[in-house]
Amino acid sequence: MAGPGDPPEGNPEGSPGGGEDEYRSVVFDESFVRAARIQEFSARERLDGSARSVRTRRLWARGGAPRQALVLVLLIAVAFGTAVYLGIRNPYDPPAPPVAEPLRITLLPLAPTAAVAAVDRARPFAGQRAEHYRAGGDGYALPPARRTAHFSESQVMQALVSAKEYLVASSADPGALTGGDVRTVRTMLDPGQLDQFDHSLERPADDGRHAATGWLVRFDPGRVALADDEVRVRGTMTVAEAGEEALEVVTDHTLVYAVQAAAGDSGQASLFTVRRELRLRFDRADLRDKHVELLQAAVEAGPLSCVGAPVAHFLPLLAGQRPPVQPGVDPHDHRHEISSVCGVLAPAPAAGPAISPPAAGPASPSAGAPRSLGPSPASR
Repeated sequence: MAGPGDPPEGNPEGSPGGGEDEYRSVVFDESFVRAARIQEFSARERLDGSARSVRTRRLWARGGAPRQALVLVLLIAVAFGTAVYLGIRNPYDPPAPPVAEPLRITLLPLAPTAAVAAVDRARPFAGQRAEHYRAGGDGYALPPARRTAHFSESQVMQALVSAKEYLVASSADPGALTGGDVRTVRTMLDPGQLDQFDHSLERPADDGRHAATGWLVRFDPGRVALADDEVRVRGTMTVAEAGEEALEVVTDHTLVYAVQAAAGDSGQASLFTVRRELRLRFDRADLRDKHVELLQAAVEAGPLSCVGAPVAHFLPLLAGQRPPVQPGVDPHDHRHEISSVCGVLAPAPAAGPAISPPAAGPASPSAGAPRSLGPSPASR
């Protein structure tokens, strides 16, 4: 006879005996119940008037796994915050950029031996040696760019192009020539030379470091004006390696300007000649950023007075003017600094045939070394 817990007709054939064994696989233990997302309200809670018969349990109340996930999220957030903090408050100072060498400047004013000759303001270069020079940027002809042992052809060309752009901006731009905007020149310089450049323009001095006329050709706009915006140029450029990490470009150009008095319209114009020999260095950062580092500038210009070095502006002697008497220099007086010397401007010869510049061959590593400069080629 079947017991009270068995089916009336006994257990089905092939099934385990007893109802307990039959439903054992679907019996839920206590941990399964606690982990359930939905939980039924108790009888008392249902009598209290709850509109729902079940409640939804919060994730973190259903076991250890959600708590572990929350802890993991918190750890990730703390690690991320720590990384950001250390990135902002880096205890190690970044490496300082390479310091550019200061520019060394040599100025040689050239004084005339007679009154300055006048030229036709409409055709100021006619009949003069500069008549055969090229105008403006065309006068800065680039030599062929050839690869070197440590620099590609494109890098050599970049050095030459940057050098030419600096030369044009600093000696042929009418705005910069007449005391105008010099930002174009400034942005081309290596960042390590900006302080020296600013000092040279704000507080120029005849100390071999801070002459504004060493960086660019500029006239005093209160006294001098350009009679013709065209600048005649002739010269050469050479490029060579200066070690494994830098290129060096040496430029040597003569520039001729037509100038006149800033006030009035007298019709009188005269020529002013400047020879600039620059040595420019380009490391790999300069080539990448298209910057120029000036190492040396040797400048001779005339006709000028020998009274006072032209460190802030060039003050040309204009048509009909003669240089004042050069005051004597007392070598026993140490109250003054040793300033630039003064040369004699040779009389301008009669106009001759066009003079071709010397061939621009490869420069040796010492091509930019200081050397004695004779009278300006345009004034011989």
